[in-house]
Amino acid sequence: MGRLPFIIAACIFIIAFDIYCFKAIIAVFKKWKPNTKKVFTIAYWTYSTLLIIGVFCGIYLNLFLTLRAIILVAFFLTVACKMAMLPFLVLDDLRRLFIKIFRKNKTAEASTIPQNEQSPTGDHISRSEFLVKAGLVAAAVPLTSLSWGIISGAYDYQVRRINLILPNLPKAFDGITLGQISDIHSGSFYNKTAVKGGVEMLLGEKPDFIFFTGDLVNNLTNEVKDYQDIFSKVKAPLGVYSSLGNHDYGDYYFGKESSPAKVKNLKDMVDVHKIMGYDLLMNENRRLKVDGEEIGILGIENWGMGRFPKYGKMELAVQNTDDLPVKLLLSHDPSHWRGEVLQKYPQIDAMFSGHTHGMQFGVRLKEMQWSPVQYIYKEWAGLYQEQKQQLYVNVGYGFLGYPGRVGILPEITIFTLKRA
Repeated sequence: MGRLPFIIAACIFIIAFDIYCFKAIIAVFKKWKPNTKKVFTIAYWTYSTLLIIGVFCGIYLNLFLTLRAIILVAFFLTVACKMAMLPFLVLDDLRRLFIKIFRKNKTAEASTIPQNEQSPTGDHISRSEFLVKAGLVAAAVPLTSLSWGIISGAYDYQVRRINLILPNLPKAFDGITLGQISDIHSGSFYNKTAVKGGVEMLLGEKPDFIFFTGDLVNNLTNEVKDYQDIFSKVKAPLGVYSSLGNHDYGDYYFGKESSPAKVKNLKDMVDVHKIMGYDLLMNENRRLKVDGEEIGILGIENWGMGRFPKYGKMELAVQNTDDLPVKLLLSHDPSHWRGEVLQKYPQIDAMFSGHTHGMQFGVRLKEMQWSPVQYIYKEWAGLYQEQKQQLYVNVGYGFLGYPGRVGILPEITIFTLKRA
């Protein structure tokens, strides 16, 4: 129930926005025949109404995941297109308001307003018509790019290979490979075949051990049930180690206060990791042994800056690890690295995170990368280093909200551990 007021407020805003856009379009296309205008009006408001009802049903009813995904895709694209139109409509309204304010009288109005502001004749087009039509053209830009991101980008898994230099690495681990995936968000998927293909890509790399750094679901543990069999196939000779992300606790569904349902949801999450064969690290550590030599694998619960939950307890995770020459930390949110690890835990050699998704939009090339998310997170994608400590941020396997990716494609990371 905690989300209901926000959703109602959002729907009221969207309806008001719909009315604003509708009036602008109708005002410009005055030459439409009555039947054409009637059909457009019915189609416009039927679509908008069904979309809002669909969003409510998708949130509060147990719809098929595919149907829910279709509803959310349509909703996202519709809002994005209308937002692209908005600046042109506002500009036109401000322009007309400015003219109205500075009119002195009807005679001045006729003499000062340019001819193309008055009702057009012949081939002339009014400024209002031009701006509204320009807004419609602008709306096609996000429609095209975001649609392509859904069709082409959502499941276009990319394997990134990184040489991870760890000077204190024992000889037995030199050349060993580590795979990482993050931010699965199984509640957003709508293509099991594509998801399975990504897992097969990961397994085809034959990593010696694997990290999963959180956000298995969007809100509820039961979202993973249709994909549990696929992710259970993620295996490695030296094990699969996992941590929880901010979405795995049910906070966004149940609220931050504890309740029996929320406690059960988290217990189910822990059980799912166990069933899939993942060694879930909740403020604890493991010793990974190869040929008699050891390194430490540490994992904490979510620790995020600002409004994100801080369930992680590093003081527990590092216990009894002082003798280990290398310590690798699974921590979902990269802000934890700068917020605590660099300041208090210099013994952590490398931290592995996800969380940002690279905002699922941007540019990622060999020589440069950019995304709007970089204005929120200093470390948001790829490998970072300060002094002797390193951080790798995986941009995610799945997606959340927008069911696609433009430029920032889903990632499977393969690290080769090296002494130098």
